[in-house]
Amino acid sequence: MRYLIIGAGAVGGTVGGRLAQAGREVVLVARGRHLAALRAHGLRLRVPDGESTYRLPAVDGPAPLGELRADDVLVLAVKTQDTVAALDAWADVPVAGGGTAAERLPLVCLQNGVEGGRLALRRFRHVHGVCVWLPSTFVEPGVVSAAGTPLTGILHLGRVPHGTDDTARRIAADLADARFEAPVVPDVARWQYAKLLGNLGNALEALSGPVTGGDAEELYARVRAEGEAVLDAAGIAYASVEEQRAARGEKVTLVPLDGAPRGGGSSWQSLVRGTGTIEADHLNGEIVLLGRLHGVPTPLNALLQRLANRFARERRPAGSLPVTELVRLADEAAHQGA
Repeated sequence: MRYLIIGAGAVGGTVGGRLAQAGREVVLVARGRHLAALRAHGLRLRVPDGESTYRLPAVDGPAPLGELRADDVLVLAVKTQDTVAALDAWADVPVAGGGTAAERLPLVCLQNGVEGGRLALRRFRHVHGVCVWLPSTFVEPGVVSAAGTPLTGILHLGRVPHGTDDTARRIAADLADARFEAPVVPDVARWQYAKLLGNLGNALEALSGPVTGGDAEELYARVRAEGEAVLDAAGIAYASVEEQRAARGEKVTLVPLDGAPRGGGSSWQSLVRGTGTIEADHLNGEIVLLGRLHGVPTPLNALLQRLANRFARERRPAGSLPVTELVRLADEAAHQGA
């Protein structure tokens, strides 16, 4: 199979680089300065066992590829807010032997949250979801870092909305050869919702820095408790903390990488790069949406969603809101929402 990595940033670039290292055929899809760097210098992947450069085909969309191959796998690794544009670009591309990408090819949503899979199902027939446990960083064009060892990441994989198939098992086998563990599960959404609860701290980190220390950790616990209350009210199952810990064990241990920046989460990286957008609408905003649908107040998640969007829109520096001020705003929001 040939893997088309649509969005070759931190997660997509790491998966693409590792697959290439394992001998799989990979095409990177990127834009702007990152695309220019990939074309000029190749993909530089920094991992605990050293830095490697992969000279891979790099394109800005489907046009340079022409007709797609019947064995292509589309790996959607853009941020959720960019999903619709990516689906628009790729859905109607013709495939050798007849039909379109949306009709014939597997689309793997390598994304945080759950909305990407739902959006994809509106356009694509064969959609696979992934619970992404892959600590990685992309802040410099052409360079991605992944500090996990001995495995680079753990990627629970299954069909959307549920089930498994031979395609998922073939993809999982390729990922296993590329330094990932990729359990094929019939209930991938249960793992994705569990990861969503963890990702509710992404906005907190982006706004006020690492979620360490009493104030930050206590605030995250309150934000997560809102999320759990909403999922419980909605009757949505999610893997427990204990089950996640047992699945991960000591398989992905982070080590410092020479020359690599501190590996903040995806939302932190969006602010560092000044992209102008952030994924809070599909992380904290998912909890806010479900809370409104099921009558559960979510003032803390609504606050983080609103502030994260403002910081992205105004291109404010990552970590520039003192955590004491964020706690004050959270207390105020909780009081007003009570």
